Amino acid sequence: MVFIELLKAVFLGIVEGITEWLPISSTGHMILVEEFIQLDASPAFKEMFFVVIQLGAILAVVLLYFHRLNPFSPKKSAAEKQETMSIWYKVIVGVLPAAVLGLLFDDWLNDHLYNYVTVAVTLIIYGILFIVIENRNKGRNGYIQTFQDLTYKTAFLIGMFQVLSLIPGTSRSGATILGAILLGSSRYIAAEYSFFLSIPVMFGASALKLVKFGFHFTGMETAILLTGMLVAFVVSVLAIKFLMGYIKNNDFKAFGWYRIILGVLVLGYFALFG
Repeated sequence: MVFIELLKAVFLGIVEGITEWLPISSTGHMILVEEFIQLDASPAFKEMFFVVIQLGAILAVVLLYFHRLNPFSPKKSAAEKQETMSIWYKVIVGVLPAAVLGLLFDDWLNDHLYNYVTVAVTLIIYGILFIVIENRNKGRNGYIQTFQDLTYKTAFLIGMFQVLSLIPGTSRSGATILGAILLGSSRYIAAEYSFFLSIPVMFGASALKLVKFGFHFTGMETAILLTGMLVAFVVSVLAIKFLMGYIKNNDFKAFGWYRIILGVLVLGYFALFG
């Protein structure tokens, strides 16, 4: 039983590590996967696990961008340190909308929207939006090519798009990337800003779930959680590197088509067997 539960945690960690950074919705995939692979744990633990496992994924961003996001690095000049602090200020501005609304509506969202219908519909809707927006922007280069070009107003507006990701199936990275592109950002800066926004958002969400669950874990629960986080961390490093390499020469339409196909398959499966 222990081995089987750890295998489940490994699989869930792989799913989290891949889907957290690609704009295809990690929460949506985790909800869908749970329909077929269920941890032998209490509902309260599983609710906490599916959020806190993201800590492993977020540590991958911290590792890969540590120097870029470290304003105290002795290797940076005074101007570079100031530029780094500017990035953090813009991240804080962008995080505020989702942080406030997430705290207010966390329980309601869990009770009413965490189901396969919501996930499937949002997968399809945002898949269509990716294709439409990329076709609209074909041949255009966003005027926001660096973080110096990103104003505080635009950072806040991107943060408003991130609020949409509170609905499962939307994708936090997908919502922020779409919003950033619509507001004139290049795909590269849109993806990086999405990564940076995830740091406080996911740490905050994980802390909230841990406080609600409490810190009294059984040995099995501790092993499952740590295994899932470790696997999510390793896979996230690979997924982030893949995405940043991919978007140098490609748009996001492939992810749009993936979302549409998956959403249709989910609706079809549950219509037949649900």
